[in-house]
Amino acid sequence: MNCRLKLILVERKIKQREFAKQIGIGEAHFSRIVTGTIIPTLDIAFRIAEALSLKVEDIWESK
Repeated sequence: MNCRLKLILVERKIKQREFAKQIGIGEAHFSRIVTGTIIPTLDIAFRIAEALSLKVEDIWESK
């Protein structure tokens, strides 16, 4: 799975710590999502997409 989340955050100058708090998850958990160490649950993926005003498929693409 290809994740564009890190690039999107950098482009928008969004800090991971603040964004994690905004969507209601821990900073360490969010960091693992950003680095691709873990795949988020659907609920969290939708929260991330909604907070960024994007579709889930704009952030994660299947290879």
